[in-house]
Amino acid sequence: MRAVLYASVIALVCSLIGTPVAVKLFARRGYGQEIREDGPQSHQVKRGTPTMGGTVIVLSTLIAYFVTKGLTGKWPTSSALLVLFLMTGLGIVGFLDDFIKIYKQRSLGLRTKAKLIGQSVVAVAFAILVLHFPNSMGYTPASDHVSFLYDIGWLGLGPVLFVIFSYVLISGWSNAVNLTDGADGLATGASVMAFAAYVVIGVWQYGQSCGSAPSRGCYEVRDPLDLAIVAASLMGACFGFLWWNASPAKIYMGDTGSLALGGLIAYIAIVIRHEFTLVLVGGVFVGEAVSVVIQRYYFKYTRLRYGEGRRVFLMAPIHHHFQRKGWTETQVVVRFWLIGAVLAAMAIAMVKLR
Repeated sequence: MRAVLYASVIALVCSLIGTPVAVKLFARRGYGQEIREDGPQSHQVKRGTPTMGGTVIVLSTLIAYFVTKGLTGKWPTSSALLVLFLMTGLGIVGFLDDFIKIYKQRSLGLRTKAKLIGQSVVAVAFAILVLHFPNSMGYTPASDHVSFLYDIGWLGLGPVLFVIFSYVLISGWSNAVNLTDGADGLATGASVMAFAAYVVIGVWQYGQSCGSAPSRGCYEVRDPLDLAIVAASLMGACFGFLWWNASPAKIYMGDTGSLALGGLIAYIAIVIRHEFTLVLVGGVFVGEAVSVVIQRYYFKYTRLRYGEGRRVFLMAPIHHHFQRKGWTETQVVVRFWLIGAVLAAMAIAMVKLR
């Protein structure tokens, strides 16, 4: 259990120290954020703020996890190594997207097709690998069953459908966090709460693990404690980054961070058998993504039906809608954090009730 504390503290320190270094380095090289012309006018002052801060989160997480393993004298598990592979892979895709934005001085980076291909390669490779590497109890990092608190026995997907399901989940959540990263500290703070929930869930599952103490109703999860260590590393890294990313932000995580964090939120849900409770753990991200879908399809529908496109929200994602209604950016962010905290607590309570 000390490993969870070690990981969170090491990641926090690395992120707190590493972020201002990244701010100076990226600012010197001109790695600044491009801002949407149609966005809130208050955001235009943010143009040029250093981006690609997600590299600090990724590196802090990697350092914290492996240093913790060295301090405790434990070998990394397959589940943890796969999550680090997924995080690094999606982080590279996001880094390329950010770099192109900076190099070409535009608000759009990788073309949609290229971005999807990059995400697909990483997500599909992960989905195939997590069904391998069984431990002594025969548990693989993931199961091809859909889960709600535990595997639903009759809802087995099979390997092929599981790969498709995992791809949709990982890609969807990567883009959901990416959409949320449009206000100072919003995506980072919501991520802290999501990973904090996974730390608690992972520790609880470790105490109820079938591998350590087989009993009726125990959790058939391969490496719950190591997953809690990974989540603690991510929580600490995000918390340290939030110190500099909160309003007024000195740096943004960019796609480097948002794609990696979104993929990891989905990944951990898959390997701890909590795909459905993911809606609560990352409720803020769900709301942001759904608002964009509603806005886009309602606009298309009304344009075909009435000859002109109409909108449900003043602007999507939904945090921009509230800014257009007169809320300050800080009001939006803090209130969304409160919603995220309540939903994460509900997810933890559901695990406890199980």
